[in-house]
Amino acid sequence: MSTLITLQAAELAFGDLPLLDKADLVIQEGERIGLIGRNGTGKSSLLKVIAGIDRLDDGKKTVKDGLRIEYVEQEPALPKADTLLQSLLFRAQFDESTDERQKWQFLARLEEYLHRFNLNGNSRPDSVSGGERKRAALALAFARENDLLLLDEPTNHLDIDGILTLENWIRSEYRGNKAVMLITHDRAFLDAVSTRIVELDRGMLRSYPGNFSAYETLKEEQLQIEQTERRKFDKFWAQEEVWIRKGIEARRTRNEGRVRRLERLREERAARRESIGQINLNIDAGTKSGKIVAELENVNLSFGEKTIVRNLNFRLLRGDRLGLIGHNGIGKSTLISLILGKRQPDSGSVKLGTNLQIAYFDQLRAQLDPNKTVAETISPGSEWIEVGNAKKHIMAYLADFLFPPRRANVPVANLSGGERNRLLLARLFALPANLLVLDEPTNDLDIDSLELLEQTLQNYPGTLILVSHDRRFLDNVVTEVLAPEGEGIWREYVGGYSDWLRYRPLPKEEPKTVVQTKIIPKRAKPEKIRLSFKENKELNELPERLISLEQTRDALLAQMNESDYFSRCTPEEIKNNADKLESLQIKIDEGYQRWEFLETKRMQSEQK
Repeated sequence: MSTLITLQAAELAFGDLPLLDKADLVIQEGERIGLIGRNGTGKSSLLKVIAGIDRLDDGKKTVKDGLRIEYVEQEPALPKADTLLQSLLFRAQFDESTDERQKWQFLARLEEYLHRFNLNGNSRPDSVSGGERKRAALALAFARENDLLLLDEPTNHLDIDGILTLENWIRSEYRGNKAVMLITHDRAFLDAVSTRIVELDRGMLRSYPGNFSAYETLKEEQLQIEQTERRKFDKFWAQEEVWIRKGIEARRTRNEGRVRRLERLREERAARRESIGQINLNIDAGTKSGKIVAELENVNLSFGEKTIVRNLNFRLLRGDRLGLIGHNGIGKSTLISLILGKRQPDSGSVKLGTNLQIAYFDQLRAQLDPNKTVAETISPGSEWIEVGNAKKHIMAYLADFLFPPRRANVPVANLSGGERNRLLLARLFALPANLLVLDEPTNDLDIDSLELLEQTLQNYPGTLILVSHDRRFLDNVVTEVLAPEGEGIWREYVGGYSDWLRYRPLPKEEPKTVVQTKIIPKRAKPEKIRLSFKENKELNELPERLISLEQTRDALLAQMNESDYFSRCTPEEIKNNADKLESLQIKIDEGYQRWEFLETKRMQSEQK
């Protein structure tokens, strides 16, 4: 295993904000690195430095000879052309040394990946959606021969099927002598593909072996240690400041070395960059709605020959947290408009409950005026905003959503994607609403903000309808799911995404007649169930085996997280440990799945 990229004492700044502050980074063959950090910390800038698009202000960058790097930006641009395929060929930019045979081989691979991503190479590039543009750029990246793949928010605009496809490709193709480094807020995606997490925090790069779940455990321990050390430092600094400010007699006898030490403490404390603040989210739930929010009976809707909804019977009650899942274009937004009574069905009835106050995230996104300032968007013509029963100054309210005073008068057109999403949330949460409809609210939010939004929605007392392709977000927020099952049939499931994934019917089991039922996992039992002697023995041994595997994994993680690990170990040892860690995690995941299967089977056999 060899090193592909090395950054040493790297420095990069945007204005007076240090993005990289003497940071070090090593990327080796076979690694799949998840790059995380708060919005605005410089993740995209770092990726561009690695790709060779931007240069460091200072420090050293070393690149392996002949290294082929492929970079897919957050919002890929497609050159003008008659077809999507031609546009991608223009983007590929073959050099003169490429022979015709290589070009034909590349063209065959590109057409294969376009097909896998369900894209038509003959479509016009100026007519494709954002999601199709992203999928096309990813198809091109996989079709080209590269050693290091750099992806900036690859899951944005992708539906769950597209995300799963991307996961499988990365896991299968970026091993051995290939590597990938990616930025994403999708925690389930990071768990599935990452072998190492690198966090960019206040100009420093910190490395955590394993996937995102392993990072969460290690990060929590690290934060507790850091907070303890900071308290000790601040206490010591305060004591020294008291000492230097004592009277004349004390200063006459003061130690000059101690004075110089205090000066260094002052410089260190002034230079210490505090953690970026957290969004302060509170939703005004308004007044309580009626018990029934919406009731749909035998609802049908078609567009031409395409059936969007067929014979849907569904009731949304006060306090429900409903998730809508399904691939792009299946009709989720149309279904929302039916539930809200904004679109009339072809047949059937839709009844709305009483006293509804609706806030619709997607509608607010369309209403953003790019010429208005941030402050005007939230509170036009006033310095105060009313949230719930209390008035709050607009600057204080914007600060809750990480907008400093200097950004209050910035036009909406000049905001980043993350800032625009935070502005939408600020506007949404200022509205009294007992029915909250969120259509893809997580795009461009960093992981910290996303987790805080989760907590806020968990505590929201009103009714929620959520459209999202973020599987972990769905699992943590919703309590029931509406999912499409083909030919306009939508079925309701108790639980979140994982419950739907576990209990959805296989394609051969899809009902031929339209039966609208709420699937409750505990009632879904086969007719005859019995544990064999071998299965019973396996079930009894599994807990002890899993404990042993987890202890081995945790010991390896602790070793890989030691401060001198990367300097002490050889590249071969690092590669072997990474492979061992991945193998252990796969065995643990498979073990828990097997345990759950056998335990369920045992319980069902006892109930017969």
